[in-house]
Amino acid sequence: MTAMEKRATVSLASIYALRMLGLFMLLPVLSLFTEQMPGATPKLVGLTMGIYGLTQAILQIPFGLLSDRISRKAVIIIGLLLFILGSVIAALATDIYGVLLGRAIQGCGAISAAVMALLADLTQEVHRTKAMATIGASIGVSFGVAITMGPIIAHQFGISGIFWIIALLATLAIPVIRFVVPNPTKIKIHRDAEYIPSELSTVIKNPDLLRLNYGIFALHLILMASFVVVPLLLRDAGLDSGRHWLVYLPVLVTSMAVMIPFIIIAEKKRQMKKVFIGAISILLLANIGFLIFHDQLIGLIACLWLFFCGFNLLEATLPSLISKTAPGDLKGTAMGIYSSSQFIGAFLGGASGGWLYGEYGVGAVFIFSAAVAASWILLASFMSTPRYWANLLLSLETIPPEQGAAFSQQLLKVSGVEEVRLHFAENAAYLKVDSQKLDKQALSHFLKHWQSH
Repeated sequence: MTAMEKRATVSLASIYALRMLGLFMLLPVLSLFTEQMPGATPKLVGLTMGIYGLTQAILQIPFGLLSDRISRKAVIIIGLLLFILGSVIAALATDIYGVLLGRAIQGCGAISAAVMALLADLTQEVHRTKAMATIGASIGVSFGVAITMGPIIAHQFGISGIFWIIALLATLAIPVIRFVVPNPTKIKIHRDAEYIPSELSTVIKNPDLLRLNYGIFALHLILMASFVVVPLLLRDAGLDSGRHWLVYLPVLVTSMAVMIPFIIIAEKKRQMKKVFIGAISILLLANIGFLIFHDQLIGLIACLWLFFCGFNLLEATLPSLISKTAPGDLKGTAMGIYSSSQFIGAFLGGASGGWLYGEYGVGAVFIFSAAVAASWILLASFMSTPRYWANLLLSLETIPPEQGAAFSQQLLKVSGVEEVRLHFAENAAYLKVDSQKLDKQALSHFLKHWQSH
């Protein structure tokens, strides 16, 4: 990477992570504090937890498309301002309805698609996958930090304190996007990073992608439904809310450590499907455990650890499966639909978790979550064996369009190159390669030959 590419990657990853940090900090504390507000009912508490997912799902693709027409930075700043507005409204709220409104407006700041498009504008094709992986890693780190910090901050400053911190973090992101993130020389469409409306029908007809979309929908539905009640259960089992971090910190750290060897087995040993279905089964087992041990602190902690072992593994493998399954030039569209499914799941999880808790009690929430996990196992059992192909982008700037067919045919003869899709309008070739079989030396010689041709 050039110095400019590194600066773009780090600064955009920090913006993305800071925004997600604010949202994740609320997960372990929102139900604890909002249930005591005027007007609060279990239904409204659950809706308050999930409502941001609805507005996020509605607006993230339109914001991404808008960024293709106007300045990427302008769209991101507009999104950050909406996020700040929602945070301030929630911080000043004196009843549950004010927090609900603030959370809905927070979700309107749907900048993820625009951030990824800007990152694609600022990175060369050969480095783009690495840059996107950096953003993915920053989200994982922010999740762990936020889940731990949320209870500490809420105990000291209340739920309004978290919303003020969220607003401050988003405010600090604006000068970063204005002055630190480089300006792209031109806005281009990047099929590996952006949603292409004309490709929607192709993506939704792919049964394996549909199964993965259901997977991320189910995962975040279960997460939000569970966290409507889990913080309340920890408190009722005798753990003061200010000390919940003493549970979350070791649970997250150890569950992430456990996850690593399974990711290695899935990727290096090519056992992705077995590991994937096993992780869903762990999620199912955790919810059955919550149902049985929800009134015992030790049991709750053990089930929470089991839950995050499954959750972390699935959160890491699902994007990898999308990347493997989608054709290289449809990856952006596939990820756009995938992200929308995730946010719809978060909305319905919060709403259904609150409703079930209010109408039928804690047990109903975990029975529902277990049933969703069981349906996911059934659906995943029919998934095709994943193709262990990585994405590779090449520039076509030196390749005349009339020689595209010959270039593609010869490229497919290189050992390990499995699929080639050319888009001369974008000067990009989207490849799928088998990393274990790829003859990198032959590929390098091939490219040098065509560049000098």
